[in-house]
Amino acid sequence: MRYELYYWTGIQGRGEFVRLALEDAGADYRDVAREQGDQAIMPFLRGEHPGALPFAPPFLRAGRQLIAQTANILAFLAPRHGLVPTSATSQTYAMQLQQTISDVVAEAHDTHHPISVEQYYDQQRVEARKRAAAFRSERMPKYLGYFERVLERGDGRHAIGRRHSYVDLSLFQLMSGLEYAFPNTMKGLRRRTTRLRSLSDRVAERPNIAAYLASPRRIPFNEDGIFRHYPELDENQNTSV
Repeated sequence: MRYELYYWTGIQGRGEFVRLALEDAGADYRDVAREQGDQAIMPFLRGEHPGALPFAPPFLRAGRQLIAQTANILAFLAPRHGLVPTSATSQTYAMQLQQTISDVVAEAHDTHHPISVEQYYDQQRVEARKRAAAFRSERMPKYLGYFERVLERGDGRHAIGRRHSYVDLSLFQLMSGLEYAFPNTMKGLRRRTTRLRSLSDRVAERPNIAAYLASPRRIPFNEDGIFRHYPELDENQNTSV
């Protein structure tokens, strides 16, 4: 099956979690908006195509199916491409972890848009500094500490059991995004996130992922996406897990 991924051009965003799974699996897919522009997305959002109605990208066409929401797309792809164990218990746990990653991603986004996504960052800078300070001091340590314990309770190397899964790929993307957006804070957490950092290194070395990261298909982080680096939102501080 050849998949069609729909996500906004020019940013990694939530679509990157899906791209990483497709790339790691060596799946045949088109990144449609990168070929045709963002206008290719709009007919689906207006309900001009039959079938499921997505609220927003990313969404994936797989044959006649249209699947939206990042965690839902990954749960669909993973068992078809060996990116999750076969047991229902493991697949439910994987979805639980992925949904928690989605929570962190949403909070990271809200550090630079705490009031409204319809306003520019410059229109909410004061509120953003307050939101980012709370995220750095309270939420990042709590989330990353949780995922460290997840790895510790497994085999120390994988999120699910003793095998690679799509959750490992998503943790790599989460760590990469936080390193870009909050390098000072992540430096303060370095000694407390050793398992997550080792996991990220291993994921980056996987052959298909390494090839993807070195290719033009990997869009660089930038200040239009979810993970944005504004120095004033990443002031030096002592952080603990």
